[in-house]
Amino acid sequence: MERFQFATSPDGVRIAISTLGSGPPVVMIPFWFSYMPVERQLAPARAFFDSVFPGRLQVYYDKRGLGLSDRNPPDFSLDAQVSDLEAVIDFLGLQKSVLWGPGDGGCVAIAYAARHPERVSHLVLYGAYRSLESIAPLLEALAALITVEWDLAAQAIAQLANPSADPFARNAIAAVIGSSTSREDAVRMLRDAIAFDVSAYLSQIRTPTLVMHRRGDRVVPFESGRELAALIPAARFVPLDGDNHTFVLGDIAEIADAVTAFLPAPEPEAQLPPSPAEGPITILFTDIEGSTTLTQRLGDQGAQAVLRTHNQIVRECVQAHGGSIVKTTGDGFMASFPSVGRALDCAISIQKGLTQHNAAHPDIPIHVRIGLNAGEPVAEEEDLFGTAVQAAARICAQAMPGRILAADVVRQLAAGKGFRFADRGQTHLKGFEGRHRLHEVLW
Repeated sequence: MERFQFATSPDGVRIAISTLGSGPPVVMIPFWFSYMPVERQLAPARAFFDSVFPGRLQVYYDKRGLGLSDRNPPDFSLDAQVSDLEAVIDFLGLQKSVLWGPGDGGCVAIAYAARHPERVSHLVLYGAYRSLESIAPLLEALAALITVEWDLAAQAIAQLANPSADPFARNAIAAVIGSSTSREDAVRMLRDAIAFDVSAYLSQIRTPTLVMHRRGDRVVPFESGRELAALIPAARFVPLDGDNHTFVLGDIAEIADAVTAFLPAPEPEAQLPPSPAEGPITILFTDIEGSTTLTQRLGDQGAQAVLRTHNQIVRECVQAHGGSIVKTTGDGFMASFPSVGRALDCAISIQKGLTQHNAAHPDIPIHVRIGLNAGEPVAEEEDLFGTAVQAAARICAQAMPGRILAADVVRQLAAGKGFRFADRGQTHLKGFEGRHRLHEVLW
């Protein structure tokens, strides 16, 4: 089950964290303009992470200024980003982790491993570098282009970084880049990255280190990877074929083989996350009204932008009210909560957040139906199953757009908690016998 949380860096910037699975942890340090919820929807990304890090607690987070983390942070310096990583690891209470550092994330990983060798079991670097001095003019040119036209710059970055990728994959990467941050933060991020230099840390690394680099990388030259491997004591260097800088494009099997050979087999009993509390939980489903019509009217990219807005609002509300995202359902989410009160507060917050969005964007309103049920579902392979889940989905399907519909058990469990309900009578739920009383949550 995917869980979203927030850690706070020393300068007050909130860093969004996502965790998946269980076992010894691997911390994925953000890669250029990566954006965790969107990037993992790409099929190559899912295939990569599933093949490279099975049996491990996978920890993702959004870089300051990107994705669900706070925008417009005080700075994007290397020290600030290392502090973000420290905050994430301390927040989760991880004792010893594998660090996965691609691209500029490699600099953050190197600095952290040098400062905290006791907290890092293995260091895995891909497309990383000591400094960006050799490509500083290129980054300045990209920063200038971003200032003029952010969408065009996102396409240019995707093309430059991944010349051999098929157009569909490259457009998907460009969409991730364009949705990840603002124009202003993108410019600041690139210009601060020019100052990154981890030369002083390299000889201090005592952690087992794997360095991988593609021979034809046009963003970070192949020599940068060879240099890192030569300067880090006892580092293992694996040259890779191909010219795509984005690690999930191209031959990911070659990367997976190298990482699998380098890392010891995970021990499932180590650092398992806390088991969920036993007993009834509340299931919440969301569903966007008219998503197909929206796609026909706005096109794929326009509809995807609307979906990203919906996703961000829902994810932030679920996290803020102590819930967990179980899975996406295409046009919505399934989430679970340890109490009815938290689930109801979350549902109301989602509808209020969407109402505010619609007032500001009347031309592209987002109308969502929400359904709630409570019970004791069966947990298996990071998912929830059973009649309680099926009924919640059926209740969501019966809700009107912009409304919240709840099972009678939800109303009963919420008695005395200050929530208001309107009896909507009894109805049939597809696949269930008899009639079921439903209530609209008034907000």
